[in-house]
Amino acid sequence: MVGSLVGSNMAATDARFLSSNFGNSFSRIHRWDFHDRSQIAIPRAQSSSSSPPPPSPPSSSDKNRREKKPRNRPVTTATKESEETAAKKLDVVAPPPPPTQSPSPQPLKLDDVNPVGLGRRSRQLFDEVWRKFSGLGQISRTTRPDEQDALDSLLIREGPMCEFAVPGAQNVTVLVVGATSRIGRIVVRKLMLRGYTVKALVRKTDEEVISMLPRSVDIVVGDVGEPSTLKSAVESCSKIIYCATARSTITADLVRVDHLGVYNLTKAFQDYNNRLAQLRAGKSSKSKLLIAKFKSAEALDGWEVRQGTYFQDTTASKYDGGMDAKFEFTESERAEFSGYVFTRGGYVELSKKLSLPLGSTLDRYEGLVLSVGGNGRSYVVILEAGPSSDMSQSKLYFARITTKAGFCRVRVPFSAFRPVNPEDPPLDPFLVHTLTIRFEPKRQRPVDGVAGAQQDLRSFSLVFEYIKALPAGQETDFILVSCTGSGVEPNRREQVLKAKRAGEDSLRRSGLGYTIIRPGPLKEEPGGQRALIFDQGNRISQGISCADVADICVKSLHDSTARNKSFDVCHEYVAEQGIELYELVAHLPDKANNYLTPALSVLEKNT
Repeated sequence: MVGSLVGSNMAATDARFLSSNFGNSFSRIHRWDFHDRSQIAIPRAQSSSSSPPPPSPPSSSDKNRREKKPRNRPVTTATKESEETAAKKLDVVAPPPPPTQSPSPQPLKLDDVNPVGLGRRSRQLFDEVWRKFSGLGQISRTTRPDEQDALDSLLIREGPMCEFAVPGAQNVTVLVVGATSRIGRIVVRKLMLRGYTVKALVRKTDEEVISMLPRSVDIVVGDVGEPSTLKSAVESCSKIIYCATARSTITADLVRVDHLGVYNLTKAFQDYNNRLAQLRAGKSSKSKLLIAKFKSAEALDGWEVRQGTYFQDTTASKYDGGMDAKFEFTESERAEFSGYVFTRGGYVELSKKLSLPLGSTLDRYEGLVLSVGGNGRSYVVILEAGPSSDMSQSKLYFARITTKAGFCRVRVPFSAFRPVNPEDPPLDPFLVHTLTIRFEPKRQRPVDGVAGAQQDLRSFSLVFEYIKALPAGQETDFILVSCTGSGVEPNRREQVLKAKRAGEDSLRRSGLGYTIIRPGPLKEEPGGQRALIFDQGNRISQGISCADVADICVKSLHDSTARNKSFDVCHEYVAEQGIELYELVAHLPDKANNYLTPALSVLEKNT
């Protein structure tokens, strides 16, 4: 799989509203923020040595005022008249008196300020804005109550951030899990800049945690390891960004946060969507459609076992061992399809004509998910589509799947099905009426392990739990920040990756539209400074900044190319000659800096 490299300028984009709305004052405020805030005030008007003196009573000797006098003499308005008299008597021209120092100068109003400099009130308000966002995700909550409403209005809807607001973002509520983590704090900040409603799930609400989050964030106390505490967290949420990770290497903590935490949250989110759909007298658009569930012997009714060959070899048929298959409900209460194929060019298959619920059609779904178990063989899934009134016009479409030893969930998107006859049109899920699962000895590979090497690749066993249709959608519902394993200590890498991969599998089989991001080792540095590499296949080893990962999370919310994809991402690096792992994806950055779409468009879905 070919990855991709793209350039990103997220940090520069997020700061562009400052320079575009406040002009050259942004650079000055930015520098002064780290030194002396007192320098931000506009200097008051003061008189200087070059200022003209205040008017004096008319005198016949006014022309002599151009004469200078020693500057070391103190001058006040009370001595002005005596100095002029003495100068006349001595026929010496007296210098003009110095300006009078006002003991308490009056502050200037906003209208009296030079247009080159900003008004004091504007400076003070901008100082409050910059103080809130100058820290990387460290947004202060100490705002004066009398200015809070004005600041919230400025920051979210009416201020310079309107340039970055996503259309309809105010109607989208995003739940950020792990909002106080290295990535989560930046995610919250970026969501606020774009006008989203943000909820943060935290385990406790002490002063340290509260100070990390902005005031407008809805803080919900809960634990991903306790399903009962997640109901209120997912309430009214449209999307979820999961940035939480276990803080220790203890296996129990890894399983609780990285595995069960994802499972519990996806289940709570699906339950909420189902309750919401019931209130609307309908069905949740995120729910899977049940095609078959094998919990009893009656569930096997309608399934037919068939045998066949691709070609007839009369010579080889004299020596082959034949083929046989059966589909039965075993004593262990499992629906098992098993058998063997020793005939050259032979195959066995399990087929059934679909009977969908009234009003349900497969064109509203994007693929199939099979929950199966067995000995790790590969199979061919065949869909027969055409008018149900005339079966002679039906077309056949196939897709290959590979199972694992033990139970697994296999997702098969409809886009993966190819016509058996290349001249046939692409698959139309609306016309699908028959489902077939075929086993053939060719293209079988040994299962990893000693036991797998001793198995006969011409025999198979496939246990069915259920077959469902996956709901279709344009956008992702759940974004999971996982890891590649690079940068993790070798002695705990295996257990960390095991928990992470289990959480990813829980998300894939939930039915939600997902995006799984596996960043390299995280770095504490500004984002948007280096190009990014997107890849699949666990081949990257370089690091990436937390800000870049947060930007990918936010951009993935409404990017259709990110739905149902898992990918690795890191900063650009120079690969060794001859083993390049990615190719350059050239694009022109637009106002929204949309680098994600061209990068993810070349990656596979449902990986």
